[in-house]
Amino acid sequence: MERQTLASSSSSTSGISIISPPPEDAWITTYQKLRPQGQSLSSSNQTVIPIEVSRVNQFDAARLDIEMSAMLKEQLVKIFSLMKPGMLFQYEPELDAFLEFLIWRFSIWFDKPTPGNALMNLRYRDEHAVEARGKVRTGLEGPGLTIFQKICYCISTVGGQYIWARLQLFSAFRRWGDTEQRSLARRAWFLMQCIEGFYKAASFGNLLIFFLTGRYRSLIERVLRAGLVYGSPNMNRAVSFEYMNRQLVWNEFSEMLLLLLPLLNSSSVKKILRPFSKDNSSNLEGDEALCPICEATPTTPFVALPCHHRYCYYCLRTRCSANMSFRCSRCSEPVVAMQRHWGSAGNIVTQKE
Repeated sequence: MERQTLASSSSSTSGISIISPPPEDAWITTYQKLRPQGQSLSSSNQTVIPIEVSRVNQFDAARLDIEMSAMLKEQLVKIFSLMKPGMLFQYEPELDAFLEFLIWRFSIWFDKPTPGNALMNLRYRDEHAVEARGKVRTGLEGPGLTIFQKICYCISTVGGQYIWARLQLFSAFRRWGDTEQRSLARRAWFLMQCIEGFYKAASFGNLLIFFLTGRYRSLIERVLRAGLVYGSPNMNRAVSFEYMNRQLVWNEFSEMLLLLLPLLNSSSVKKILRPFSKDNSSNLEGDEALCPICEATPTTPFVALPCHHRYCYYCLRTRCSANMSFRCSRCSEPVVAMQRHWGSAGNIVTQKE
């Protein structure tokens, strides 16, 4: 019996096929076969997540860059404050171009954000490379600007603004817009006006598109395809909205005051408030003896004709020279001439003189 069981077991084991181990490079060949399928599957499931950069942040960044340039200019002007007055005014376009070049050189050229963009957590990105690659997971990836884009940005912002500012000053100094100029100067002036009008219209159209899409806040950025994206997905604004709101309210209030103050005439306001004054009768003669412009006793008194109100000679002369239709500050009557105060025999000086 034992011999029969051993024989049967040996016959059964002889029927089982023994599996040989796989070769060492089998997993490599399998990986190469399955890799294209895995890539196609991952690319089909990968979707672009649209991330819109806040329009307020982009405008705030541009405003902060302007303020930074103005602060640098103010400090630089203080250096030349002891020199001849007005000397720096003729080189103002060069000064602005120099400051803009410094900001560009130490920010955009080194793939760093400008001061305003850094405060708003923004940076420039080459949109050409992002669209060509087409694989965006967070919406913030993408290389910075190319060397060609950086140079074009510098030429358009720094060089373009400098050339246009210098050309405007030169044309204003030469009076190209006067009708007495020759036809060539008039044509150049008309061409400048057309270019400026076309640029303003294009900028307004770009602004409307920016409000709609939230991309490319300026024409230069749209032409160069230099888009603004967040520098870090986990970083907040460096400047809070509360501070920005206070600055906005104060700026609008100051602009309103600057607009309204020139429209208010101090003499007319005093004239309106004079009936409500308690010592109106006592101060009436004293007010008539004072110059209504400088509110001091005239050292060289002159009277305005035909109303015969007393003024300082220099106050009345400068006002009449600056404004041919100057009106009396007391009675608002047009001043046609001025006369010495001590008698009717004095010399009469007309306003045209």
